[in-house]
Amino acid sequence: MDLEHGINWDRPVATYIKKLDDFTLVGYRFSKGWAPDQRLWFAIKTNKPISDLKLFDSTKEVQGTELTSIKVKAVLSLGNKGGEVLYKVGLSPVSYEGALNNIQMELPGWDFEKARKDARNAWDKQLSVVNYNTADPDRKTVFYTAMYHAMIQPSLSNDFDKSYRGTDKKVYEKASFNNYTVFSLWDTYRTLHPLMTILQPNRESDFINSLLAIYQQQGFLPIWPLMGGETYCMIGYPAVPVIADAILKDFKGFDVNLAYEAMKKTANQDTFGINYLKNLGYIPADKENESVAKAMEYAISDYSIAKVAQKLGKEDDYQYYLKRSQLYRQYFDKTVGFVRGKMSDGSWRTPFDPFEAKHRENDYTEGNAWQYTWLVPQDPYGLIALFGDDKAFTDKLDSLFNAKGSLGPNASPDISGLIGMYSQGNEPNHHTPYLYAYAGQQWKTAEKIRQIDREFFTSKPDGLCGNDDCGQMSAWYVMSALGFYPVNTADGNFVFGSPLMTKATIKVDKNKTFTVVAENNNSKNIYIQSVVLNGKPYTKTYISYKEIMAGGTLKFIMGAQPNKKFGVNKADRP
Repeated sequence: MDLEHGINWDRPVATYIKKLDDFTLVGYRFSKGWAPDQRLWFAIKTNKPISDLKLFDSTKEVQGTELTSIKVKAVLSLGNKGGEVLYKVGLSPVSYEGALNNIQMELPGWDFEKARKDARNAWDKQLSVVNYNTADPDRKTVFYTAMYHAMIQPSLSNDFDKSYRGTDKKVYEKASFNNYTVFSLWDTYRTLHPLMTILQPNRESDFINSLLAIYQQQGFLPIWPLMGGETYCMIGYPAVPVIADAILKDFKGFDVNLAYEAMKKTANQDTFGINYLKNLGYIPADKENESVAKAMEYAISDYSIAKVAQKLGKEDDYQYYLKRSQLYRQYFDKTVGFVRGKMSDGSWRTPFDPFEAKHRENDYTEGNAWQYTWLVPQDPYGLIALFGDDKAFTDKLDSLFNAKGSLGPNASPDISGLIGMYSQGNEPNHHTPYLYAYAGQQWKTAEKIRQIDREFFTSKPDGLCGNDDCGQMSAWYVMSALGFYPVNTADGNFVFGSPLMTKATIKVDKNKTFTVVAENNNSKNIYIQSVVLNGKPYTKTYISYKEIMAGGTLKFIMGAQPNKKFGVNKADRP
């Protein structure tokens, strides 16, 4: 056992091993890394007696059966009597006693095959929520791999009795909810969490309660929580859209008033440029790095708060946050057709290169002006108006997928999976192909979805074009493969793309299913010709969450040529 070494910049600050009896080792590893204070306890049970235990402080052997240091290591022997050697490992965020109890309650026996079978059955149960059929078995593999990836995080972080350690490092015993960690919220608010409201709605209240508990412990909603700590990774207040989505979809099991309080308080801190936003209406580029990206992310979350305020009958708050959600307009320079940094005196930052991406050193986060100009999922029609009209908007959007230029030497490696300057490998662009539908050109969305599927998702070891980011990349694929995508997470609608299967049946409740059929679907028939919902013609280019969860059948009739009339009428647009 090696309690010293971790991955990347993880470093131990305290480690401990103790031989509890001839069959049991316990200990802990405290470290600092991505999160500044990571604490994990463990227990190890063997089916053979430990015949010898050697303990080391780094490389120096230390006599005894217990050792506390920074770099504890251990070598154990189980004798030479032969036979099958089995280990059971329990983990706990609370104590090694909790880890021992987790083993006893979750895995009391020594039947390895049963444990393996139980694990397989558990995954089969989760993956069978969708019965996905396609003519190409390889694409079916890609789909279920994506579903698997999407369900790994967030991760449980409590003992069997629901005790957990909060971000304040206090132990909360026997909580009323399952505590989760590993919320990569800047990534996952966009697609993963809306997907989970369909595939795993039973977990939603636990997710929200976990986020609200962190708010109560640290005074603001988490940004990127890990192992009972805040990493401050990425930008915005991305827990807000996740919580708002749950409220707007009428999920129960959490305190809505507390949630609303948490969203407002988090959105009104005086940190990370929010103070400038409140006082000036924008974040000056000479005062705050990543100013454009931060402000645009804040605008998305502010729209979510506005919609919750509207639902709760809080008109003043609704108007205030709706106004804040429009502040992205401050960054749009009509003379160049991009969002760009604005200085304290109101002038544009110069020089300006829409291709250049300096990681954390300019106005964007893991991106450039080409990619961030489209980050207005809360108000696509407002963005269209900034360009002038539908044609000007779609012409510019077309150019995104054809643009050629250099990102520069300091670009983040996360900017990957490029089609022109569109980046499938990074989250701010994930909704962008679906924006065509807002301008009456849904058929172009279909083209882009099929190209992205063809070029960037395979069953090979390198089958993803970028960091999966705790399931967000894979959630994008799952939703797009089913034929619809949540562009604006606060409006409850899913915009049509181009379904990749022939038929998929989703279990939306114990006794309800929602079936998606793609008639005449193949690699050439990529365009939606018409749609039928529950046996009736359906002319809209989107479907609502309520319609999905009510159960029924959505049928896409596909063809090889675009039906350019589909979704042209403004009443049929998202």
